[in-house]
Amino acid sequence: MDLFQILILSSLFLLISTRFLLTRSNRKLKLPPSPAISLPVLGHLHLFKTPLHRWFLTLSKSIGNAPIFHLRLGNRLVYVVTSRSIAEECFTENDVVLANRPKFIVSKHVGYDATHLLSAPYGDHWRNLRRIAAVELLSTQRLNSFLYIRKDEIRRLISRLSRDSFHVRDFYPRSGFDPRSDPDGDAESGSG
Repeated sequence: MDLFQILILSSLFLLISTRFLLTRSNRKLKLPPSPAISLPVLGHLHLFKTPLHRWFLTLSKSIGNAPIFHLRLGNRLVYVVTSRSIAEECFTENDVVLANRPKFIVSKHVGYDATHLLSAPYGDHWRNLRRIAAVELLSTQRLNSFLYIRKDEIRRLISRLSRDSFHVRDFYPRSGFDPRSDPDGDAESGSG
């Protein structure tokens, strides 16, 4: 590569990155507070601790008892509501607004352009699919018609669990449970 090509490529890269940064700063959203700086690819995933409900409460207190805050999980923006009144408002008054699912590439290609029940956006099509599923797939008559299959699967699961099970004392070395044995696993001789 000669100097001219390097200069053109570096100028092009600088122009594209500057444009990206400027357009990104112009479209800043008014977001609720966030607990910490998120990493570029992981977002706030590195901060997760279990149990999650206590961790969310700790994050809320660290922001100043914020009733709602946002996290980035990967490249997705997620809102966490810690106030009962706001959660009630979300699920009663604004439930239609919040009922949609996020759009994923998988739902476009695997889910027939997001037209099946699990990935369809909330609306008339989804309500129709839900009605069909309730009547045709989840009715009592339909569930009873497949009762023998469920019973057979339960029987197979129980037999497999009993076949593959083991006793704890057979799994661990005896030295872990026997106070008379030494750390090497050899039992002490004598009256000890």
